[in-house]
Amino acid sequence: MEQIGNAIQDIYPEDVAWCYGCGRLNESGYHFRTGWDEEKEKTLTIYSPKPEHTAIPGFVYGGLIASLIDCHGTGSASLFLHRKNGHEIGDGITPPRFVTGSLRVNFLKPTPNDFLLIAIGNVTEIHPKKFKVETIVYAGNEQVACGEVIAVVMPETFAKK
Repeated sequence: MEQIGNAIQDIYPEDVAWCYGCGRLNESGYHFRTGWDEEKEKTLTIYSPKPEHTAIPGFVYGGLIASLIDCHGTGSASLFLHRKNGHEIGDGITPPRFVTGSLRVNFLKPTPNDFLLIAIGNVTEIHPKKFKVETIVYAGNEQVACGEVIAVVMPETFAKK
């Protein structure tokens, strides 16, 4: 499976592009990138775990999985609302930025570290400024985790002035 071409995180404004999970400007971060799977009409994040993401030899650290679900959720909400507002990545319009209101993660089985991690999300709006994102994480073809993020439109006071 190929990586994400156009990701919502690529067009976040610089003052809010520092997240350890998905911030493109955080040199030490994971750099998760979320885009559309047009065929399935779902959101998609693909990530290749690195050796330093090991919990027990051969398996991925659960915190990475939780971070993947978290950032996939907020990125999915941003992408969803950006599209709902009539925009696409690259059209010059700044997308809305979301923060995590709540995060629920269910680890279904140990995650082997020799497969791409694939997060697939389904977004539902529950309030004009809150979105629920349900995510399934696969390692190869095996479902290893699932979760839910309640993503909240980021207050303007969060951004640097």
